[in-house]
Amino acid sequence: MGAVHDDVHHAPDGRGRALRLGIGGPVGSGKTALTAALCRALGGSLRLGVVTNDIYTTEDADFLRRAGVLDPERILAVETGCCPHTAIRDDIAANVDAVETLEERFGPLDLVIVESGGDNLTATFSRGLVDRQIFVLDVSGGDKVPRKGGPGVTSADLLVVNKTDLAPMVGADLGVMDRDAAAVRQGKPVLFTSVRTEGAAEVAAWVTEQVHEWSHEHEHGHDHGHGHDHGHPVHA
Repeated sequence: MGAVHDDVHHAPDGRGRALRLGIGGPVGSGKTALTAALCRALGGSLRLGVVTNDIYTTEDADFLRRAGVLDPERILAVETGCCPHTAIRDDIAANVDAVETLEERFGPLDLVIVESGGDNLTATFSRGLVDRQIFVLDVSGGDKVPRKGGPGVTSADLLVVNKTDLAPMVGADLGVMDRDAAAVRQGKPVLFTSVRTEGAAEVAAWVTEQVHEWSHEHEHGHDHGHGHDHGHPVHA
């Protein structure tokens, strides 16, 4: 197991650290496309960094660098060498080190996105690694997926149902998915989108709201009981 990191919210310059956002979901659900869309949408207003996870390659990081969505040096790759959920939930040391490296090099940052490797409905991030979690589903998996639940679907701060444009081709009923997702998530938000054809404006708006809330908490010294003002302004 990796080293234990205490979750103190300090950036290298003493101000509040970036919001850490985990993006998880099954293989092929559109996590990397969503990460790229968020970088495009938010790169002009927020100071960003990205950490990707792949088992044996740096494929997702390479894709993002080629797409030109962010300064390539602000994108770090973690090769987990194991099941993806292990590196985001159980032994998070490599990911925490990557996040902290970005903040040391480029901080203060507003947002660091940690993209999981492709996993299944049980995938969740350790709260020692991320502060908010997005779980991405793909409609081509079928409209039964939301009601099957699983911690990723039920507990993520935001559920994104992606590739809605494929619903007619695979016989998925978006109304059923909406109803079932609402039932298992008990009020937590759900957004339907097709990232590749429509972008991710609604998801970006949700992320921006989370970053502003995080910054506001730090500006007012609400640092999980530490009682110090470590806030810094978010670029508007």
